[in-house]
Amino acid sequence: MFVDVVESVRLMEENENDSVRRWRQLVGTVERDILPSHRGRLVKSHGDGLLLEFPVVPPAVKAAFALQRAGASANEGVPPNQQILLRIGVHFGHLLADDHDVYGSGVNLAARLTGLAGPGEIVVSADVRDQLTPVLDADIEDLGSCYLKHLHQPVRAYRVGPPGPRPVIEPHATSMPQLRPTIAVIPFAERADQPEHSVVGEVLADEIISALSRSSELNVISRLSTTVFRERETSLDEVSRYLSANYVLSGAYRKLGNKLRLNVELTASEPGTIVWSESLDGNALALISGKDGVVESIVSGVSMAVMTRELQRAQSQPLPTLESYTLLMGAIALMHRLSPQDFDRSRQMLQALTERVPRQAIPWAWLAKWYVLRIQQGWSNEPAVDTQLALDCGRRALDADPQCSLALAISGFVHTNLLRRFDIAEEQYDLALRVNPNDSMAWLLKGTLHAFKGEGKIATDHTQRALRLSPLDPHRYFYDSLAATAALSAGQYKRAIELAKRSLRANRTHTSTFRALAISQWQLGLHDDARKTVSELLRLDPSLTISGYRERHPSSGFETGKIWSNALQGAGVPQ
Repeated sequence: MFVDVVESVRLMEENENDSVRRWRQLVGTVERDILPSHRGRLVKSHGDGLLLEFPVVPPAVKAAFALQRAGASANEGVPPNQQILLRIGVHFGHLLADDHDVYGSGVNLAARLTGLAGPGEIVVSADVRDQLTPVLDADIEDLGSCYLKHLHQPVRAYRVGPPGPRPVIEPHATSMPQLRPTIAVIPFAERADQPEHSVVGEVLADEIISALSRSSELNVISRLSTTVFRERETSLDEVSRYLSANYVLSGAYRKLGNKLRLNVELTASEPGTIVWSESLDGNALALISGKDGVVESIVSGVSMAVMTRELQRAQSQPLPTLESYTLLMGAIALMHRLSPQDFDRSRQMLQALTERVPRQAIPWAWLAKWYVLRIQQGWSNEPAVDTQLALDCGRRALDADPQCSLALAISGFVHTNLLRRFDIAEEQYDLALRVNPNDSMAWLLKGTLHAFKGEGKIATDHTQRALRLSPLDPHRYFYDSLAATAALSAGQYKRAIELAKRSLRANRTHTSTFRALAISQWQLGLHDDARKTVSELLRLDPSLTISGYRERHPSSGFETGKIWSNALQGAGVPQ
């Protein structure tokens, strides 16, 4: 049995003395109270984990339950971000043992099973499960065949909890680290102390919460939970602790006639850390009728401030010390910069996250997209290998959560852009939109599929819908780029140029955007402009050739592929 402390490096970084003290107390409880009564032996103790040995399965599993109870008891009264949370892996098999250690492939398997467990969870192998009686010995959930690091074949694994009349394990109720930061929006205060104007602060909070809730990057605390702090003498640090929020948005306003003067402030959970502040002018009547642009400005500022802060943390701190949501947000941002150094760093971050939470779909889905972009940018030395890796990551995402709309959409992306299996891709996009009809990424990628097939009208309808659903996406350039491809397919060359140039203003390293721009310019007869665009394209992707483009581009089997490759050849891409 392996016992591992979740995010131990972060705990030590934040408060080493206290973390060590509490861990030593817990280890003492294990040695004094748990192991003797369950026939167990402490083989070794690390600074953040234990290796235990038992003669048979049932007392080992009971000891695991006792360990989790002891951990929960030790965490009483401790703030959530400082709690010592345990994850446990158990395997049964033949061991080689001496007074100092135990050896064998089974030891390695037990360690890998620990990586499948979430905070407070116990994961066991099939060999352990076979010696347990459901209901009497444990509540058992089959996790199916799971992929483990350094093991070529998947391993059947089970999650177990204490037995009882009511199951303690509910499907998909796994306690996992948050992959999105949490923000609380406090109703804005009215400076002039005129009660009749207080409704404006409530409306502002409502509109901001509603807009932020549409973001896939943030968890937003509900209005019912935040409104209780209106006009209370509660510090923002206390609000953050009460609501377990990483960020708190607050503000004050003054109403003069129909005019509003707003002061807005975003603070982080660390005491006294102001992340972003702004002064804004608006119109009260327009705000209440939903026609004022103040809310959009606030939401845009908040989103960019959070993204920038998490990216700075991701770039400046060792990966093991970072919160899971910081790893994810930083990885996504660095991936979409499309500069080689940042791009490689994003893969390291996503791989660290998949090792930390191997049963969460979203990190695997983004890693699959990473491999697609690597091939599309012309950076892959082995496109066939990277295609298989993209496919494997997509499968792991869907194994973790078959109902994750992002995982389904990225699986469609892999099948469209790398495998050219448009039938499977369209099926995946449709499933994603069935799960979440407002998934902007699914609409965007599905529109691009139709663009490659030359179905311009459908393509532009879908990509425009994606743009409407995600007007403030921090990676808007990617949406504009693919929308340009859709416009190109529809023969809307001026619109394609407009979208491509807007995309390039935000990111001048996306080779797909340059290709769409060059083709549109050539088709409009702007041949000199097209040649200049291709010149810049070839600086980014020197290996680009017409033969290579026709071989790997998803449109190559359609009339659009012929038209587009001829345009690129005319503009100067070598044969």
